[in-house]
Amino acid sequence: MKTNEIYTQMGVSDAVLRFGEQILSELKEPFAHIDEVAEYNQAKVVAAMQKNRLAANHFNLSSGYGYDDDGRDNLERIYADTFHTEAALVRPQITCGTHALALALSANLLPGDELLSPVGAPYDTLEEVIGIRPSTCSLREYGVSYRQVDLLADGSFDYEGIRAAINEKTKMVTIQRSKGYATRPSFSVQQIGELIAFCKECKPDILCMVDNCYGEFVDTIEPSDLGADMVVGSLIKNPGGGLAPTGGYICGKQSCIERCAYRLNAPGLGKEVGANLGLLTSLYQGFFLAPTVVAGATKGALFAAACYEHLGFRVVPGSKEQRNDIIQAVELGSREGMVAFCAGIQAAAPVDSYVTPEPWPMPGYDSDVIMAAGAFVQGSSIELSADGPIREPYAVYFQGGLTWYHAKLGILMSLQKMLEAKLIEL
Repeated sequence: MKTNEIYTQMGVSDAVLRFGEQILSELKEPFAHIDEVAEYNQAKVVAAMQKNRLAANHFNLSSGYGYDDDGRDNLERIYADTFHTEAALVRPQITCGTHALALALSANLLPGDELLSPVGAPYDTLEEVIGIRPSTCSLREYGVSYRQVDLLADGSFDYEGIRAAINEKTKMVTIQRSKGYATRPSFSVQQIGELIAFCKECKPDILCMVDNCYGEFVDTIEPSDLGADMVVGSLIKNPGGGLAPTGGYICGKQSCIERCAYRLNAPGLGKEVGANLGLLTSLYQGFFLAPTVVAGATKGALFAAACYEHLGFRVVPGSKEQRNDIIQAVELGSREGMVAFCAGIQAAAPVDSYVTPEPWPMPGYDSDVIMAAGAFVQGSSIELSADGPIREPYAVYFQGGLTWYHAKLGILMSLQKMLEAKLIEL
């Protein structure tokens, strides 16, 4: 078979190829389900574009203040209709997912308010945003307090603890959909919806924000369909489809989005300013492609889970479990395992394939982090990548792949490097 010939030329052994084909033979049914979800979401995006009469003039460049930028405004209407929200803020001026989250939090929390995380500790980079780790301009520095309720031992929500934690100061609940650098399962949209309903039962005027990063288009519904007041994410993850070169989004209630726009720009200016700088074609086309790109990444995550689970490693989620985002955690048990796995992902990259990833002290994290990524867009997590902090349980987090075939190659190369390091036997 010619495909195997080129894989062999790239350094993948016959043993790894045979193992991979054996695993793939067992994944036909879940792959078919992933395709069904992608087909639905593709139609949903096209319907939103058609409803808002997307036309060639919406791709025009704007500069300076960006006044009367109909292409920018129409993109936000399309996002709002896709996520079934009142409004959206979709801007290249939002630099990353952390920035989008910090924007949503700081715009809607005032001095004396309290933020509650009912899902345990937040992702590492939010610790300084909140002020768990002291930082200039944190929410804590501006008089916003924080408390969290840890998950129960089985990974479920501690509803009694949440009820006790919600008080007269509690203004907002923040829910992280994906696992971050933790080895808990990611939450399904249905679970998030139940949690939101419970929090609003406890305090009807509470705001519920969902960090939707890595989860968009993995399911046919989003947290905004089940009561989230804001859903927040990065355009260089799922919704950018690999074409967005930068940016972030916040979709939600009109009142919340208006405050976010004032915080991003300036009071009184809000959504009226912000030039698109010629990026609109990439943002529109990336969003159009996103359901298919996410499907390929989801297949890659499932393939990784099935391969490493078969070899005896703990994987989260398991190959038979529901998938709620594109991230696959694999507990490799050692620094050497993480380095070998990431070397394989890097060796499969179209960009910088010749470099060797090494752990380093990355800003925003409290331990050394190893990252493998050879991306067209720097830091793009919808492109093939793997990373993780060098600490117990030595878990690597695999995600992305603009096509299923590239994700497959990355997993095969990771297996090859693990085999060469004598860390697995096939």
